[in-house]
Amino acid sequence: MTADVVVLDYGSGNTRSAVRALERAGAHVTLTADRSAAMESDGLVVPGVGAFKACVDGIRAVKGHEVIGRRLAGGRPVLGICVGMQVLFEHGVEHGVDTAGLDEWSGVVERLQAPVVPHMGWNTVEAPDGTVLFDGVERERFYFVHSYGVRDWTLRTGNRTKAPLVTWSSHGGDRFVAAVENGPLCATQFHPEKSGDAGARLLRNWVGTL
Repeated sequence: MTADVVVLDYGSGNTRSAVRALERAGAHVTLTADRSAAMESDGLVVPGVGAFKACVDGIRAVKGHEVIGRRLAGGRPVLGICVGMQVLFEHGVEHGVDTAGLDEWSGVVERLQAPVVPHMGWNTVEAPDGTVLFDGVERERFYFVHSYGVRDWTLRTGNRTKAPLVTWSSHGGDRFVAAVENGPLCATQFHPEKSGDAGARLLRNWVGTL
């Protein structure tokens, strides 16, 4: 049976490439801000490019934070991509402005401490044992475009049953969270829809869990 996936349409860019990549991964995909559709779908994808505050404001404007919270409370899958991952943390600091995130995970999104920023291009990741997202692509490279990330994260179990599986990467000597698998809530800092065969496999892995 084909999984039904909604890509949350809250004004973020790059949604069309995510839709196409998820369709290639075998899902039936709808790009919409409709609350009922987002609640009822097998999987919800939260994209994001640009500024942390703009993405949080856009998500809240369409009540996306409520949909995400209700889905997770019911154990229904959500996947965040790039800034769509970052907004799931407690808060983000950009240009001296501290903005509250959706607070699904503890941690702060802050500027990477690397000689060259943004981090743009292909990079490897350090996936943990037991990963589902990276099954079969643990040693592959993925495509990153970001200047900010979560550089230090003290894990907490929160309202889910076990500690998250965290994938790390590094740029210019600075280590940051590259992906998280936490029960129904998963996210990647990189763009799987721009990551070639490896990204396609990762999306198939996620769709296969729905």
